[in-house]
Amino acid sequence: MLCNVAFWDRALRFIISVLALSFALAGGPLWFWGLGLYGLATAGWGLCPIYSFFRFRTLR
Repeated sequence: MLCNVAFWDRALRFIISVLALSFALAGGPLWFWGLGLYGLATAGWGLCPIYSFFRFRTLR
């Protein structure tokens, strides 16, 4: 599988996603659910579709 997200980027995405989901669970806006789930998915798989579209990589 082609990965384009480095370890530090994956860790940062995971932390931000957990915070976003916690805020959404506490009654935050609905779009925080999408942000949190997208971040968890890309952190878990190591592949970001937005990075792929713009041909950007943090993994060397």
